Amino acid sequence: MKSSLAAGLAFTKGLTVDEARCISFMGRENMVYATPRMVSDVEYACRDFLLKHLDEGEDSVGAHVTIDHLGPTPLGMKATIEAKITEVDRRKVSFSFTVRDTLDEVGRGQHVRFVVEAAKTRERVAAKRAKAGLA
Repeated sequence: MKSSLAAGLAFTKGLTVDEARCISFMGRENMVYATPRMVSDVEYACRDFLLKHLDEGEDSVGAHVTIDHLGPTPLGMKATIEAKITEVDRRKVSFSFTVRDTLDEVGRGQHVRFVVEAAKTRERVAAKRAKAGLA
């Protein structure tokens, strides 16, 4: 990890709620940002931000997400993820975040990631795949 990784760092990432991010089981007129996709967007946004503060060969994995999905964001609307690092404890990095569409706050929560050595992670996954007969 680079010395630039510290509590207090913050970022913003914008996105458009497209069909792939929506639930569709209530019909097209009720297509809204799905909670699992919001979680995924937050995780990827935090990972992408962390990569700028990691050394070559390092990456991060998600370990915990707590989210309150507060309201609907219709298909086609813009949304913004705002996140801030609240703690760096060795390889554990904690974030607080909010998700806002153009009218309202629609999500908020916390996310924890762990910085890992990518090569060691590949080895662990390969060993598990082999043990499960998937190799």
